[in-house]
Amino acid sequence: MTETAASSSKGRPAKNAAKAGFFARIALFIRQVIGELKKVVAPTRKELINYTLVVLVFVVIMMVIVTLLDLAFGSAVSWVFSGTGATDN
Repeated sequence: MTETAASSSKGRPAKNAAKAGFFARIALFIRQVIGELKKVVAPTRKELINYTLVVLVFVVIMMVIVTLLDLAFGSAVSWVFSGTGATDN
């Protein structure tokens, strides 16, 4: 466990960390970053392809929705401001 995790279960830093100097706090931060990076697991090739396809399909669906909304609002604005009212001469 890191110094901060050992001191409290609520995620608060250790009391001596607040008293530590500037460079000691930076060193602690770097040690914690390295510790967290060691926990990272890279996805397999199959997972990566699957995640990529999911993102691409989602983006295409969102593009279709935005395009349809744009066409609908554009048509509505065109209809409202077309100038074919009863007061036209």
